[in-house]
Amino acid sequence: MVRLSRWLTDVRQRLAQAAAAGQDPTPDGAPVAAADPATDGVSRSLDEATTTGTAPGPVPPPPASMPVPRAPDTHPVPKVVRDAADWSWRLIIIAAAVAGVGWLAWELRVVIFPLVAGLLLAAGLQPLVRRLRTAGWGRGPAAAAVFIGFLLVVVGSLTLVGNAVGGQFQDVVDQAEEGLQEVRDWLAGPPFSIDEAQLDRYIDRAVALFQDDSSVTEQAATAATVAIEILVGLALALFALIFFLYDGERIWTWLVRLFPARARARAAAAGDVAWLTLGQYIRGTVLVALFDAVAITILLFILQVPLALPLGVLVFFGAFVPLIGAFVTGTVAVLVALVTQGLLIAIVVLVGLIVVQQIESNIFQPFILGRMVSVHPLAVAVAVAIGTLAGSIIGAIIAVPIVALVNTVGSYLASTRERPPPIASG
Repeated sequence: MVRLSRWLTDVRQRLAQAAAAGQDPTPDGAPVAAADPATDGVSRSLDEATTTGTAPGPVPPPPASMPVPRAPDTHPVPKVVRDAADWSWRLIIIAAAVAGVGWLAWELRVVIFPLVAGLLLAAGLQPLVRRLRTAGWGRGPAAAAVFIGFLLVVVGSLTLVGNAVGGQFQDVVDQAEEGLQEVRDWLAGPPFSIDEAQLDRYIDRAVALFQDDSSVTEQAATAATVAIEILVGLALALFALIFFLYDGERIWTWLVRLFPARARARAAAAGDVAWLTLGQYIRGTVLVALFDAVAITILLFILQVPLALPLGVLVFFGAFVPLIGAFVTGTVAVLVALVTQGLLIAIVVLVGLIVVQQIESNIFQPFILGRMVSVHPLAVAVAVAIGTLAGSIIGAIIAVPIVALVNTVGSYLASTRERPPPIASG
């Protein structure tokens, strides 16, 4: 007991000396600094030990350190301006990269566009290959059966339509020209009273935007070059289609291996989402185009407008350009109705065309395409405009699926982004 008392006295003296050494000397009458919680806890523990005659208990831990105040920002440029500059040069680099990819794709359009066409067709036909393989077919026979069936359907449909239409497309062109002449006569009368010579100058200026002053020989050479490019592109698209159907999974697996190891899982999952979106878009677009064509054709038959079937075929192909394609090709039907049936029937056809477009846009298309491919109409309009300027009709056709892919894949990557683990408190 005597040893314990001496040990406690010695410890208390050392604690008092340590506390006195850590404080500045104060003059008489100055307020005494508050006791250190750690020292006070140790002293209470020693007092309890002296009173009870037991060993001292555990010493409480010292309090957490106070946060260090941040140094004031003395940079001459405000932080908002610095952040804006950082974002600006990054966005400039991204825009330059996108522009470079677009320029390269346009320069290699003879190869790129057929590959894109083959990819779009493969996305629409891949579920058939999957069903055949699930039924026990091999990979090669399933891909070959779907490819041959696709060719038979396309060639057979074109043959049937060609036989049914015959030479009526030339009649459609003639009727449309007569309709345009009636529109010109209407504009020349009251209340517009536009001079026909002035209207001819406007038309010549519009035509000059799409023509050049090259010679007939150069124009013939250009037409021959375009024809060769179309044939080569068609052959390459069909060649790519058969390999996408047969070996698409292994091609995608090879592409995923090009990513870093830690990003391969997310890249593969994003690719699956993109492929599902593309397939839904292609199948939905075909159904939407078929809906537009059938509805317009039935309306023309009811109103007894001639050339109803070729006009419906024209609307079907035009509907592959989203938002405006079916309406633009449907205006040809309005012109034909104006020439053959008069102004009242033409107005009825125009109203019916608008109603069909509204039903398609607000009811049929959302139901068919689903939420996965939903893109805001403003984004569709901007994409179609940019695609038309960059790549004409082909650019307008592939612009919206590209926007849909970017939207879906971006949303998926943002929702599955790896977040840092929470910082443990204390």
